[in-house]
Amino acid sequence: MNGLGPAHGAAGAAGGVLCGLALALSLPLLNNGRGPAPLAITTGKAPVTTVQTADRASANGQSRLTLTPRDGVGPYRITPERRALLNTIRFAEGTWTGGRHDGYRMLYGGRLIADLTRHPEILVRSRYNSAAAGAYQFLPRTWEEAARMLRLPDFGPASQDQAALYLVERRGVLQRFDRQGLCHEVLARLAPEWASLPTNSGQSYYGQPVQDARVLLRFYSAQLARERAAAPGPGQSA
Repeated sequence: MNGLGPAHGAAGAAGGVLCGLALALSLPLLNNGRGPAPLAITTGKAPVTTVQTADRASANGQSRLTLTPRDGVGPYRITPERRALLNTIRFAEGTWTGGRHDGYRMLYGGRLIADLTRHPEILVRSRYNSAAAGAYQFLPRTWEEAARMLRLPDFGPASQDQAALYLVERRGVLQRFDRQGLCHEVLARLAPEWASLPTNSGQSYYGQPVQDARVLLRFYSAQLARERAAAPGPGQSA
């Protein structure tokens, strides 16, 4: 989130997935939450106030978030593409832990919590002071908004995944990602939400340690191939 993740992954090799890499699946998705929390930087974005029908609507020329309820936790479908994006954000934030669920229990700094019934709201004092927690390092105020808007029941992995997609949508880049996949521009649009993601200049939006875009694009590409291979075929249930 708008705070330093617990750790940062490997450094950079070349290559990457280009923006023009069109993903054939265009699916509905969500919006993003608000950035500030104790000792954290606010995003300057107004909170979303409308929840209800399909993914996006327009009123008086302004884009607003609208959500369609789905079975299970939250409104967002987890496609292979979206799962690969979520994994990439975790990788950048230092909560990937080889894909294990430990990352969903991680506080800023790396300590694990046992209780996922709610955001822990534990302020960790280190090089930076942060109350960020979970796989996507949610700050308390950000989590509070996402949980309220999506009516999330807990701080469990499924709820955290939904809240992260809400934040992606709120940054106005979810539909573009669904059409085109992960690219430098998508990363830059998400950089104000997650400090570990690079801007177009390759820097952190908040002047904190940041991941190399080439490393993230390579990681995303590998995760996408893995998720697509594991996805059930037509007529098969997940």
